Amino acid sequence: MAQGSDSNDTSYKSPSPGSRPSSSDDVKKVMRREKNRIAAQKSRMRQTQKADNLHLESENLQKENAALKKEVKQLTEEAKYLSSVLSSHEPLCTGLAPQTPELLYPPHHSSYHHQHITVPHYQH
Repeated sequence: MAQGSDSNDTSYKSPSPGSRPSSSDDVKKVMRREKNRIAAQKSRMRQTQKADNLHLESENLQKENAALKKEVKQLTEEAKYLSSVLSSHEPLCTGLAPQTPELLYPPHHSSYHHQHITVPHYQH
């Protein structure tokens, strides 16, 4: 049964206009119903507030997502541009020319292997 619906509740009898509850049970019922009505109203307000907050958060996340997609697109375009600049520059650049093994690894001299390196000793 839905909250606040009294049409199917046979145990509740609304007092006739102008009459007062005749017993403490009737007073308790009225107080309980009023308290329940207020609680239900607060619950509906909280639910509405939560839905509003979720809606705002959704809108903000959609905006952030759109901005991030735009940034990804710009960075992708920049990466393509820089890659093409690098590709066109590579044939002209002497610093990137293929290196021979002699340039990478200097030839070994026998005197090089016999050098002694002195390491200072520190006292503790």
